[in-house]
Amino acid sequence: MQTAWFSKPVVVSVGVTGSTRNLSNTEQAIELLTTHWRDAGSLKHQSALRACRRATSGEVSPDIAREAFVEAAREAHILVE
Repeated sequence: MQTAWFSKPVVVSVGVTGSTRNLSNTEQAIELLTTHWRDAGSLKHQSALRACRRATSGEVSPDIAREAFVEAAREAHILVE
């Protein structure tokens, strides 16, 4: 597996205090999706996790994974736009 870098970071709000994190790659996105996700198990969450894992194995481009992650973050109301 390799770290797949996004063309542009994704900014999300996490934790009780709502601190922001800039996610630059699939490794960071997978960590957030698997450990600190509000709506774990939703279709968009599962799609983002699958896309990020596929990007780390080179099956899809990092930006396809980024878009899936953005959609999941938007659904979970943690995307900072």
